Amino acid sequence: MDGNRTLDPSCSEKPPVAIDIILQLDIFGIILYSVLTFMATVSMLVYIEECWYIYRKVPSHKKSAIIWVNGAAPVIGTMSCLGMWIPRATMFTDMTSACYFAIVVFKFLVLMIEEVGGDEAFLRRAGKNKLKISTGPCCCCCPCLPHVNITRRSLFLLKLGSFQFALLKLVFTVLSIILWTNGNFNITDVAITGVAIWISLGMGVLTIIALWPVAIMFMHLRTTLRSLKIIPKYAMYQLVLVLSQLQSATINILALKGTIACTPPYSSQARGYLMSQQFVNPGDVHHHLGNPPVVSSPVRPTP
Repeated sequence: MDGNRTLDPSCSEKPPVAIDIILQLDIFGIILYSVLTFMATVSMLVYIEECWYIYRKVPSHKKSAIIWVNGAAPVIGTMSCLGMWIPRATMFTDMTSACYFAIVVFKFLVLMIEEVGGDEAFLRRAGKNKLKISTGPCCCCCPCLPHVNITRRSLFLLKLGSFQFALLKLVFTVLSIILWTNGNFNITDVAITGVAIWISLGMGVLTIIALWPVAIMFMHLRTTLRSLKIIPKYAMYQLVLVLSQLQSATINILALKGTIACTPPYSSQARGYLMSQQFVNPGDVHHHLGNPPVVSSPVRPTP
């Protein structure tokens, strides 16, 4: 009881199962869920077709990176669609999306290097050039930082900075699932003594560290790769980050604070997760359909 208001019992229950959602959908809900599911399906089908084309037409040293990068939007959109239909699986769909995006961060860095011919060609072309490290998201406010010579060691550190995120994100995800099965991990537990808050903070720091090398390499190669439209592709890559990570985190924090109202059968937290899945689903599909494959050659003929 809160003043003269009685809290609906469903507001403190677990998210509903899939069959309950289907049975309680009204006309608007049926249309919304159908449209979002259709968009996610189309996105995945387009991605599968792209993979087949890339596998047949693109040089072998670029195939893996291009397929991984192009898969960010459809994979995240599909996971959001599954989380929308099965709210109790949201934690796992979000973890899958986050793990995939962590790999994409590293693959995007690799792809930029491969577009100039690979590690050896990059080092030869670099010559006496230097890397500007005073870039976001770590050091954009530190213009006084010295430029760094481009060497095998500096290139290795750049790759390591992004690769650690892909590796440790997977490790922490597996650890989170193990702790969850034992009752020690609760994604809604924001107490200082909880495990979830420390894992989330740790992954936030690792994310920033991983994005830094990508920004450094982009700033160095943006002119060289301008003919490949690297700037809009980098912008789309940042958009996926905002939609899949920052937007979802903001909505989930508002839900945990009770800012998002409870609407039976969804609790405040479950409704926040639902809103996050619905926002990410069309956003990522739009990005995917509006952004052609990151391929420099050959060019597919227009039918």
